[in-house]
Amino acid sequence: MSFLILFHLILIIIPAISSSDVVYRIDCGSPINSTDNFNSTWISDRFYTGGSNGLVSEPLHFQQSQEKTLRFFPISSGKKNCYVVPVPDGRYFIRTFTVYDNYDGKSQSPSFDVSVEATLVFSWRSPWTEEIASSGAYSDLFAFVTDGEADVCFYSIATDSPVISSLEVVQVDTASYDSATIGNNSILVNYGRLTCGSDNWGPGFSNDTDFLSRSWQSDEQYRSPGGKGIHTIATKKAIVNADQSPNYFPMKLYQTAVSTVENGVIDYELPVDAKSDYLVWLHFAEIDETVTKQGQRVFDVVINGNNLTRIDIIQHVGSFAAFSWHYIARNLTSTTLNIQLIPVTGAPLLCGLENYAIVPADISTPKDQVVAMRALKDSLNVPDRMGWNGDPCAPPMWDAWEGVTCHPSNNKSSGLVSISHIDVGSQGLKGGFISDRIGLLSDLVSLNLSSNTLGGSLPSDLGHKALMKLDLSKNKFTGSIPDSLSSTNLQLVLLNDNLLEGRVPEDLYSVGVHGGVIDLTGNKDLCGVPPLKDCPLLWGKQGLSTAGKIGVAISSVFLFCLILLGTIVYIRRRRNDYDFSLPHELASLAAKRNKYQRQKSMMALELESQHAKGFIPNLDAK
Repeated sequence: MSFLILFHLILIIIPAISSSDVVYRIDCGSPINSTDNFNSTWISDRFYTGGSNGLVSEPLHFQQSQEKTLRFFPISSGKKNCYVVPVPDGRYFIRTFTVYDNYDGKSQSPSFDVSVEATLVFSWRSPWTEEIASSGAYSDLFAFVTDGEADVCFYSIATDSPVISSLEVVQVDTASYDSATIGNNSILVNYGRLTCGSDNWGPGFSNDTDFLSRSWQSDEQYRSPGGKGIHTIATKKAIVNADQSPNYFPMKLYQTAVSTVENGVIDYELPVDAKSDYLVWLHFAEIDETVTKQGQRVFDVVINGNNLTRIDIIQHVGSFAAFSWHYIARNLTSTTLNIQLIPVTGAPLLCGLENYAIVPADISTPKDQVVAMRALKDSLNVPDRMGWNGDPCAPPMWDAWEGVTCHPSNNKSSGLVSISHIDVGSQGLKGGFISDRIGLLSDLVSLNLSSNTLGGSLPSDLGHKALMKLDLSKNKFTGSIPDSLSSTNLQLVLLNDNLLEGRVPEDLYSVGVHGGVIDLTGNKDLCGVPPLKDCPLLWGKQGLSTAGKIGVAISSVFLFCLILLGTIVYIRRRRNDYDFSLPHELASLAAKRNKYQRQKSMMALELESQHAKGFIPNLDAK
C-alpha cells in the first residue's frame, strides 16, 4: 500500500498554540530542548528504541533548529524501530516531518514503511522527488490510542535506513471527525487538506493558528484543468460557529473561498488509492455580501458521478457562519476522487476541502502477549539488532520480530494474531533469565533458547497445553523442573547441560514413553530414573521431600536438646553445684530403716542357730 505524502516544504514552521491537554513536539536527533520563532517548545529527542542522530547536509537551507536534525535507524538497530510515546488513552493527531537532504552523503534516499498503532500508514520509496528529498514533507493522521502508548514505528526495506526529523503527538476530542460513524478501529490518513482562495497557511506555512495543529494547503493545484471562471472571495469579518468543538475548524478557513461565474462548475481531482474508503469533508460560509437570502446560491455536491446533496448555505446557517458537510466514499474503483459543485441557482462556493483515507486497523497481537514479549525482551537481554520493538506480529505485511512466528488467533473474528514460536537459540544472549510473564503466551507451541548463557530458575508456569517443543539446553538454568512441564502435549524436552537440581516430575517421563524426545543429561544434581542418578530416600523434586524435612527437623531438635543438657550438666559439675547424696530427711529415715533391718536380721540368725542345735525354746515356760 502506498500513501500520498502531503506537504512539500522549503520553510518549515511549527505551531505555537494548541487546545489539547497532551502535546509532544519531539525534535528528532536533537540532544537539547529548543523554542521556535513562534514560542513553541520542542523537546530533545526521546522515546525512541534505537538508531542514531543525524544532521542535514545544508543546515542553512532550514530556518528552524528542529528542521536540521534527524534520527535514522541503520540496519544494525534492527529492521523495526519505534518511537513509543506515553500518553493517556484517547484520540490523537500525529504528524511527522521527514527529510533526507543527503545527510549520509550517499545521495540515495531510503525506502521504508511507517506504521502507527501497528497499522501501516505511510510508504516511502526511493527515489524521492528532488523537492521532497531536499526540503522535506509533512504527513499526518488521526488515530486512537488504547494501550497508554502512541507507537510510531519504522520498517527498513532491504538495508535502507528509515529517517524522521520531527514528531508531533497532539490529543484531540474523541468525537472529532465523526468518530461515532468511523469507529475507534480505523485511522484517518490525510490525503489532502485544502484551503480555497488562499495560499498555504497554518503550522508549517505561517503563524496562523489551528487548535489541532493542522496545516492547510492551497487548493489551486488540485482544481480540474477544465474548470473555468474560478475567482476568489475574501472577508475580514468574523465567522460564526468557527473554532467549535469537537473539530475546532479555524475561522481563517471560512474567510476565503472560491466561486465561479454563472453556471460554472467547481471541479477537483484528488489522487487516492483504489479499493479504499475515504472521508470527504467540505467547508462552506456565505461571505459574499451580495447574497443575503435563501435560494440565491444553491448547488449540488457530486462525488465520482453521484449526486449526493443540495446545499443552500444561508438556509442552513445564514450569512457569515461556518457550515460543514461530510460524506464517506466507499470502495473506490479508480485512483482519482472527483468532487464537483454544480450550480442550481447562482454560482457554487467552497471554503475548504479535506480528504482522509479510512484505514482499518491491521490485525495485531493481543495486549497480554505484547506485555509478555516486552518482558522477555528485557529479561533475555535481546540485542537491538534483532529489532524487538513495537507490536511483535503487526503490521502483518512486515516480518515479525526476528526469531518470532505468529499465526492467526483461533478466534478469526477477533482481528488478532498470536505468538506461536520463539526461536532465539545461539543468539549470544547473556546474563538473562526467563520472565515470569511467559505464562501469558497461551498459544506458544515452540520455545528455543538453547546455546546461550541464560540463567535463573524456570518459571512455575512455563508449560501449558499448547507447548509442544521446549529446548533450553546448554545454558545455566538453576533450580528444579516445574510441574507445569508435565504437559501431555510436549513432544520434545531438551533441558540438558544446565545446572538444574532435584527430583524430575514423574509425568515428564511420559514424553519419552509416548514417542517424544527428552534429554535431561548434564545436570549433575537432577535425580530420577536412569540415566539420572537415584534420588536419596526422602528426596523430592526440589531436594528433600516434606517428610524428609520433618525428619531432619525432629532429629536436629533432639540432638540439640541432648547437647544442651550435656552442656548444663558439665557446667554445673565444674562449679560443684551437684550433691549426689540423698536429702537430710530421706537420709534419717533410711538410717532408721537400716537399723531395724539389722536387728531383724540378727534375730533371724539367732533363731536359725538354735534350730540347728535342736533346741526350741518354750515360749510358754515361766
